[in-house]
Amino acid sequence: MTPAIKIEQVHKHFGTLHALKGVDLTIAQGEFFALLGPNGAGKSTLISLLAGLQQPTSGHLSVMGFDVQRDYQQARRSLGVVPQELVFDPFFNVREMLRFQAGYFGLGRSNDVWVDEVIEALGLTDKAHTNMRRLSGGMKRRALIAQALAHKPPVIVLDEPTAGVDVELRQTMWAFIQRLNREGHTIILTTHYLEEAETLCSRVAMLKQGEIIALDSTANLLNRFPGKKLRLKLNGSLPLALQPLLRQQEGEYVVLNLSEVTQIDTVLLELRQAGVSLQDLQLIESDLEDVFVDLVGRV
Repeated sequence: MTPAIKIEQVHKHFGTLHALKGVDLTIAQGEFFALLGPNGAGKSTLISLLAGLQQPTSGHLSVMGFDVQRDYQQARRSLGVVPQELVFDPFFNVREMLRFQAGYFGLGRSNDVWVDEVIEALGLTDKAHTNMRRLSGGMKRRALIAQALAHKPPVIVLDEPTAGVDVELRQTMWAFIQRLNREGHTIILTTHYLEEAETLCSRVAMLKQGEIIALDSTANLLNRFPGKKLRLKLNGSLPLALQPLLRQQEGEYVVLNLSEVTQIDTVLLELRQAGVSLQDLQLIESDLEDVFVDLVGRV
């Protein structure tokens, strides 16, 4: 089957800045894929190249088998991008904007049923005839998601789609996006909310300084950290004997790394012997953030 996305040895220079350094990546049709990395890692640059907004210095990119440069129209029609920024046309209401977007890809009134479905699914029905300028920030975000979906593209890129939005929008949006994924759409997500990537995505690529440093299934990445974290609130200081286990300080809490759950007995014994009482204890499974911090580092 033709890959949804194929990126081959892509380099991108901005003057002396080498933003992408030979990126190779293949994403299959129907995947829910996470592209993670700190600010400046090259995620947005890669998305701009896929959308044809910039050209690579070298290398090739294709969407649904269409070369992004040679077959620009077909490649762009196969792709829907939700940008980070709230960029919109201030002269249209929501429905007009979506119909205009669909028309840009050659879709006429026959596409109105799909536009109405997108409007309803994203909770925009009562705002369909409201000018974009009059929408709240959260509603503008919903409208931009709808705009990316207006031409029903097989590949959807979500670039930080839930940054600064409320819980209701997250739930509404993810329910609809998961439905589209079940129906065969390929979803590519960039996010700093790593719990979203862990919950939603079956495969993950991590970028650092323009290079892919990890590419694997979410399950395999999580298996790199079979241990657990022990979060403690103490009346007193952490005993010296437990300092080697210290991961970090979180306000009034200390977080210890455990390689196995039986170490809890040792921790409690050391606390009793040091005369330190325990106010709270939480045992936490390792998550994608642990993998990210280990591979990419704190930013």
